[in-house]
Amino acid sequence: MADLWAAITLSFGVIFVAELGDKSQLMALTFASRYRPWTVLAAISVATAAIMAVSVGLGTAFSEVLPTEVIRVVAALAFFGFAAWTLWSGDDGDDREDSADVTTKSRAAFWTVGGAFFLAEFGDKTMLATVTLATQYGWLGVWLGATLGMVTVDAIAIIVGHRIGVRLPERAVRYGAAALFAIVGAWLLVEALI
Repeated sequence: MADLWAAITLSFGVIFVAELGDKSQLMALTFASRYRPWTVLAAISVATAAIMAVSVGLGTAFSEVLPTEVIRVVAALAFFGFAAWTLWSGDDGDDREDSADVTTKSRAAFWTVGGAFFLAEFGDKTMLATVTLATQYGWLGVWLGATLGMVTVDAIAIIVGHRIGVRLPERAVRYGAAALFAIVGAWLLVEALI
């Protein structure tokens, strides 16, 4: 049991520190300025748990199996697409939303956020750190610690993003979010090409 707690604590600390100021925090902040915070948190939690499970499951074989540069280029293109979609999916001026519309938007937001997060983190330093930790410590402790570390650091960004989103006009949020998506896309592209 002591080994489990040691793995959880070490993985939490490593991932929390590694993700401070990283693109995933920027993404969480951006998504939270556009979507409901609980939807964003749920999507990030599921995507993070999945990516950490893949990291732990693949272990050291990961770097030999998948070319991370290709994954980063695909993720970069997806973020450029998110930027364009954000610009052209502005408010239609009708503030009235029925419950079916809210549910549909929440579901779409969940899959958008979750997919974006999964793509952005696949092959990222966090995934590689988790793979490395999993080769030295028990998989369960590493998975729990890494997942909790990333979700915690992104929850901070979600709170900030939501606060910004409710105080700014829709147009400013839309342009800001599009710019941030484009920045994350460029960041991923640079990482893939360097």
